[in-house]
Amino acid sequence: MKVAIIGGGPAGLYAAILLKKQRPQAEITVYERNRADDTFGFGVVFSDATLDNFEKYDPPSYRRITQEFAYWDDIAVHFRGTVHRVGGNGFCGCSRRMLLLILQERARELGVTLLFETDVDDEECFADADLIVLADGINSRFRDKYIEHFRPEVDLRSNKFAWMGSTRPLDAFTFIFQETEWGPFIAHAYQYEVGRSTWIFETDAETFARASLEGLSEAQSADRMAEIFGWFLGEHKLLTNRSMWRNFPMIRSERWVKDNMVLLGDAKATAHFSIGSGTKLAMEDAIALAEAMAHAPTVDAALQTYERGRREEVEKTQHAADVSLVWFEHVDRFWDFDPVQFAFGVMTRAKAITYDNLTLRAPDFVGEVDKAFAKTVRARGFDVDIEKPVAPMFQPFKLREMAVANRAVVSPMCMYSAKEGVPGDFHLVHYGSRAIGGAGLIFTEMTCVGRDARITPGCTGLWNDAQQAAWTRIVDFVHANSAAKICLQLGHAGRKGATKLMWEGMDRPLEQGGWDTLSASPIPYFPDSQVPREMDRAAMDRVKAEFVASALRGDACGFDLLELHCAHGYLLASFISPLTNTRTDEYGGTFENRLRYPLEIFEAMRAAWPAHKPMSVRISATDWAEGGVTGDDAVAIARAFGEAGVDLVDVSTGQTVRDAQPIYGRMFQTPFSEQVRNEARVATMCVGNITTADQVNTILAAGRADLVALGRPHLVDPSFTMRAAAWYGASDIACPPQYLPGKEQIFRNSVRDRQDFDDLKIKGKPKTRAELKAEATKPLAAE
Repeated sequence: MKVAIIGGGPAGLYAAILLKKQRPQAEITVYERNRADDTFGFGVVFSDATLDNFEKYDPPSYRRITQEFAYWDDIAVHFRGTVHRVGGNGFCGCSRRMLLLILQERARELGVTLLFETDVDDEECFADADLIVLADGINSRFRDKYIEHFRPEVDLRSNKFAWMGSTRPLDAFTFIFQETEWGPFIAHAYQYEVGRSTWIFETDAETFARASLEGLSEAQSADRMAEIFGWFLGEHKLLTNRSMWRNFPMIRSERWVKDNMVLLGDAKATAHFSIGSGTKLAMEDAIALAEAMAHAPTVDAALQTYERGRREEVEKTQHAADVSLVWFEHVDRFWDFDPVQFAFGVMTRAKAITYDNLTLRAPDFVGEVDKAFAKTVRARGFDVDIEKPVAPMFQPFKLREMAVANRAVVSPMCMYSAKEGVPGDFHLVHYGSRAIGGAGLIFTEMTCVGRDARITPGCTGLWNDAQQAAWTRIVDFVHANSAAKICLQLGHAGRKGATKLMWEGMDRPLEQGGWDTLSASPIPYFPDSQVPREMDRAAMDRVKAEFVASALRGDACGFDLLELHCAHGYLLASFISPLTNTRTDEYGGTFENRLRYPLEIFEAMRAAWPAHKPMSVRISATDWAEGGVTGDDAVAIARAFGEAGVDLVDVSTGQTVRDAQPIYGRMFQTPFSEQVRNEARVATMCVGNITTADQVNTILAAGRADLVALGRPHLVDPSFTMRAAAWYGASDIACPPQYLPGKEQIFRNSVRDRQDFDDLKIKGKPKTRAELKAEATKPLAAE
């Protein structure tokens, strides 16, 4: 077999090593345009888990690499005169130049041919090669040459960054957030060998411009950064090596394979430096390729296996990198946070590290986080313990005169089980059991303001006396048997009305028994859906009156909170989104015009709803579709409703148009809640694939939402919140007297269960290499 590898970086060299080990007789040649000892950048970072992988696949190079590494356990966050150190992270750094020399030496030992200062731009010179590995980096010539095939997408990020070095020693991965006269600057720094550390400086485009950094030489840029971070650098200089300011390109390629050519490393995909995974991804690509080559019958089959099997892991890492880089791009959102909350946000920004994870690794730090959170609650008038506070999930929260005992919310979920809009015994048990289960706040499903406002024939309503009596029965039960508050969510289906029950075909039109539908514009949801009638002024007045009438009935029922549904492509959302509103009158066109009718409805309801009771609004913070609502629009929407008197913004996303492309994942809508909360300065509730109490605490402690709604977890476990309270020792949670023995038992058992679980996690976690190194160098005690 003959293999040509274009690019002598970590991806290309490691692929050569692993493929040569598999096939000693193979002719493998690496072509590199630079000299053997050239390198750009300073150090690289690996986690302990990545090193474990290297040890498995090539022990000799692993041993050489680990001999050269600098190890650390701590991450240190410097912010507004404070330092917070979090241990147990298990990272290590190495000179990029040393890494390349180690891999080169290992490749030569195995018989790989290395050709340096050899520029290759045409694969025709490898016509006899069985496999061509394209590892030619972020500016890959071959990816660009076959751009129509590989179809790369390049997202040039907004922040500016420059990669430098220093002689400053460091004993932790260090983040420094520095305020300047121009705006915030960030340093990402870590030691990679004795007397050498990597320093990546980052700032937003506006601060970059105000600081007049455009056009500065490397030396001038280094001098400016030394001025800004000189208090930390001391006498240590900054070093440069092609250290020019640039924007980070997030690259994703639709295809990785063409004929017998395959993209590896940065040539196919990049991950932002804030999670330190670029070299890791490159070398793990090489591992995945070698694994595929070892088990597939042909090169073609191996390349297909490589792409199919590797893509998910790469995309997961890129998603984490995306979340992380957005946090750094918008660090100004958190600049007025308490420093310990800020540091917690830094640690949990990419979702890989959570509240429980940090509690195991850095209990004192999480104790500080809990105290800081409790202090903000006390400042809002609650008499809470700030010395031994309960976890954030179990801290109270207040909207106007409504106080909830904890931050766990039963999300609004349509049950499609009403008869002519009347909730029945199913609803009584559904809402009642979840209230008894300990949730601080219960949301009703979208309750429709008129018969023709329903989504399906099974939707609940509140437009007549029978419905009002049924809802009153439910509200009375919740109030009599729990400490939960209950919110009435009112909405109108608009163009998504007259459809089948969810389990019969979600959003599919009824084949018989339907009704006329309304919308901002006559655009059907599916091509075969009913074409809605564009609302005229008379229809708008009628629907507004229906919302007000239902709000008045909701107050008579005793609901504690009222929410207006302006999301998910229903009637009011169809006015807000430019994808569903093509009107040419004063209710279409501009953002202000499209928001006009939903605000009219809200203001009329707010005037009718008692002043001491709060109101919320549910919005779709993005349509997940080109030309639709964006996160920045969501901030403006929230501000407008805030000025109209809203107390809480329920941040959801999508479901506006059928061809939307949502990006799912754990807590996938939380970043939008974070943006709305910290830019519009309104209280928010987040929702969306949030499944654990750990995630709830992580979201709240990091300042990403004020309330957290969970849907599916509550469907299968009505006592989700009670179980979580036992786990975290929040013994004040309310419980009806009939159930007290059960509460007492779960609280007793949870003390032991939690300790056993923590012990198991600690025992099962291997020691980091930094810990092992510290133990190995510790002097023996005198006998």
